[in-house]
Amino acid sequence: MTGVAAAALLLATASSVLAGNVAADKAVIEAGLDKGYARLDALYKDIHQNPELGFQETATAAKLAKEMRALGFEVTEGVGKTGIVAIYRNGKGPTVLVRTELDGLPMEEKTGLPYASRAVADWNGKPSPVAHSCGHDIHMAAWVGTAQALIAMKAKWRGTLMFIGQPSEETVTGARAMLADKLFERFGKPDMGFALHVGPGPAGMVSYRPGVNSSNSDSLDITFHGKGGHGSTPHVTIDPVIEAARFTMDVQTVISREKDATQFGVITVGSIQSGSAGNIIPDKAVVRGTVRSFDAGVREVLLNGIRRTANAVAAMAGAPAPDVQLVSGGRAVINDAALTARTATVFKAAFGERAVLAPGPGSASEDYSEFIMAGVPSLFFSIGGHDPALAAAARARGEALPANHHPGFAPMPEPSIRTGVTAMTLAVLNVMAP
Repeated sequence: MTGVAAAALLLATASSVLAGNVAADKAVIEAGLDKGYARLDALYKDIHQNPELGFQETATAAKLAKEMRALGFEVTEGVGKTGIVAIYRNGKGPTVLVRTELDGLPMEEKTGLPYASRAVADWNGKPSPVAHSCGHDIHMAAWVGTAQALIAMKAKWRGTLMFIGQPSEETVTGARAMLADKLFERFGKPDMGFALHVGPGPAGMVSYRPGVNSSNSDSLDITFHGKGGHGSTPHVTIDPVIEAARFTMDVQTVISREKDATQFGVITVGSIQSGSAGNIIPDKAVVRGTVRSFDAGVREVLLNGIRRTANAVAAMAGAPAPDVQLVSGGRAVINDAALTARTATVFKAAFGERAVLAPGPGSASEDYSEFIMAGVPSLFFSIGGHDPALAAAARARGEALPANHHPGFAPMPEPSIRTGVTAMTLAVLNVMAP
């Protein structure tokens, strides 16, 4: 037998053994889910119905802490204000981080589900509806389910589990808060980490990609100043509403005329607040928005363009200089190539054609990147959440089903949670096998 043929045979044999091991592990995980899914479903619906905003997640954190203590984890609450850290030691081996988020969004849910959220909380000094319209409730249920599966299968792995319940992901500040609270100094630095996110794809799908997986995010908060007066005499005023409107339109030329057309970059104005009545010209207008990019150089082009456009708009109006605040948010999540490749092999063995390489990075942002930048090689992967039949029908019609942050976003709980538990458990087992 030639060396090439021998190598091919060894590779095929190794792949066959791996597939067999993965299939056996998957069967054990699924059997556990068959017995225990009802409890995960109840936890999911409780969390879904009672969401809490970032750094207010005290009840949510307490629920997860109770679940983890019941499994034998050492749990510390109040890390990074409202975060939790659950540690389980099982002999010598790597320390592996598994993260979930705790917070919901300041928006009204319009899914019509019998367990829909009707929660209200303080948001920027005003009462606001709160909903888990991003899918963090699915993540939390899958996180607990993964912990249950790993404890049930602890004879198959060695090392330390570090399960993190992170606060305030939606403000992209929660991971930073936990690190500032000396997360790794107090609990040890993980050797690698995993996180998942549910999205609008078909339930049962798992996707992954090495390298850049999400965007840089920054926020803009600009106050345009004017000179108020009566709406019937605009000539004796300086209208900040016009400044805000002109900025909103003109700043898009930074995208179309200054940024490299082949590079991703987005500037979105999501809020303009000004005035109190239709016949009063106010004295200020506040513009808020978000900035997304993959590349650091593109990011600088966008931020510099925002500053320059805001000041130019004010100068055109003869107004005082605006107050421009550009706040740094999450950096791009960059998946470790080796860990991604290693885990992809397991996903393929477990899910077959339902495990796919994502065609490109997502344009949303995620502060899991803080853990990566702190030196934890990681894989952040995605699972689908929609009914596959509905997703296929929508595709055939050329339509899109509601995605994350949409008031109608409603992942199917059981297939989403079961896929999340199975994928995450297999990923962790793969790196902690003795």
